[in-house]
Amino acid sequence: MSLSDRDRTLLDFESRWHGHGAAKEEAIVHELAMTPARYYQLLGRLIDRADAVAYDAMLVHRLRRMRDGRSVDRSSRSAFRTGAAG
Repeated sequence: MSLSDRDRTLLDFESRWHGHGAAKEEAIVHELAMTPARYYQLLGRLIDRADAVAYDAMLVHRLRRMRDGRSVDRSSRSAFRTGAAG
Protein backbone atom coordinates (compact mmCIF):
# COMPACT_ATOMS: atom_id res chain seq x y z
CA MET A 1 0.00 0.00 0.00
CA SER A 2 1.45 3.36 -0.95
CA LEU A 3 1.35 6.53 1.08
CA SER A 4 -1.60 8.84 0.60
CA ASP A 5 -1.24 12.59 0.20
CA ARG A 6 -2.33 12.97 3.83
CA ASP A 7 0.35 10.48 4.97
CA ARG A 8 3.06 12.41 3.13
CA THR A 9 1.70 15.69 4.54
CA LEU A 10 1.91 14.32 8.09
CA LEU A 11 5.48 13.12 7.62
CA ASP A 12 6.53 16.39 5.96
CA PHE A 13 4.93 18.40 8.76
CA GLU A 14 6.64 16.32 11.44
CA SER A 15 10.00 16.69 9.74
CA ARG A 16 9.66 20.49 10.04
CA TRP A 17 8.59 20.42 13.70
CA HIS A 18 10.99 18.69 16.08
CA GLY A 19 9.69 18.22 19.57
CA HIS A 20 6.31 18.93 21.05
CA GLY A 21 4.88 22.18 22.23
CA ALA A 22 2.07 24.69 22.11
CA ALA A 23 3.25 26.29 18.87
CA LYS A 24 3.38 22.90 17.17
CA GLU A 25 -0.10 22.00 18.41
CA GLU A 26 -1.42 25.31 17.13
CA ALA A 27 0.18 24.63 13.75
CA ILE A 28 -1.40 21.15 13.66
CA VAL A 29 -4.84 22.69 14.07
CA HIS A 30 -4.29 25.50 11.56
CA GLU A 31 -2.21 23.74 8.89
CA LEU A 32 -3.63 20.23 9.06
CA ALA A 33 -7.17 20.97 10.25
CA MET A 34 -7.16 18.25 12.90
CA THR A 35 -6.75 17.99 16.63
CA PRO A 36 -3.30 17.28 18.02
CA ALA A 37 -4.63 14.01 19.49
CA ARG A 38 -5.77 12.83 16.05
CA TYR A 39 -2.47 13.94 14.49
CA TYR A 40 -0.40 11.90 16.95
CA GLN A 41 -2.72 8.92 16.58
CA LEU A 42 -2.32 8.93 12.79
CA LEU A 43 1.42 9.57 13.00
CA GLY A 44 1.86 6.70 15.45
CA ARG A 45 0.20 4.30 13.03
CA LEU A 46 2.02 5.73 10.05
CA ILE A 47 5.53 5.18 11.41
CA ASP A 48 4.92 1.43 11.59
CA ARG A 49 4.48 1.21 7.83
CA ALA A 50 7.28 0.17 5.49
CA ASP A 51 6.26 2.73 2.89
CA ALA A 52 6.72 5.49 5.49
CA VAL A 53 10.27 4.25 6.05
CA ALA A 54 10.83 4.32 2.29
CA TYR A 55 9.55 7.91 2.16
CA ASP A 56 11.67 9.31 5.03
CA ALA A 57 13.71 6.66 6.79
CA MET A 58 15.62 8.98 9.14
CA LEU A 59 12.45 10.66 10.40
CA VAL A 60 10.54 7.42 10.86
CA HIS A 61 13.40 5.71 12.69
CA ARG A 62 13.83 8.76 14.97
CA LEU A 63 10.11 8.75 15.77
CA ARG A 64 10.17 5.01 16.46
CA ARG A 65 13.13 5.43 18.83
CA MET A 66 11.31 8.21 20.66
CA ARG A 67 8.13 6.14 20.94
CA ASP A 68 10.03 3.07 22.10
CA GLY A 69 11.88 5.14 24.69
CA ARG A 70 8.61 6.49 26.08
CA SER A 71 7.25 2.95 26.23
CA VAL A 72 10.27 1.76 28.23
CA ASP A 73 9.92 4.75 30.57
CA ARG A 74 6.24 3.94 31.19
CA SER A 75 7.07 0.29 31.84
CA SER A 76 9.79 1.26 34.31
CA ARG A 77 7.48 3.59 36.21
CA SER A 78 4.76 0.94 36.30
CA ALA A 79 7.20 -1.71 37.59
CA PHE A 80 8.46 0.73 40.23
CA ARG A 81 4.94 1.50 41.46
CA THR A 82 4.02 -2.19 41.53
CA GLY A 83 7.18 -3.04 43.46
CA ALA A 84 6.68 -0.16 45.88
CA ALA A 85 3.13 -1.26 46.67
CA GLY A 86 4.18 -4.78 47.68
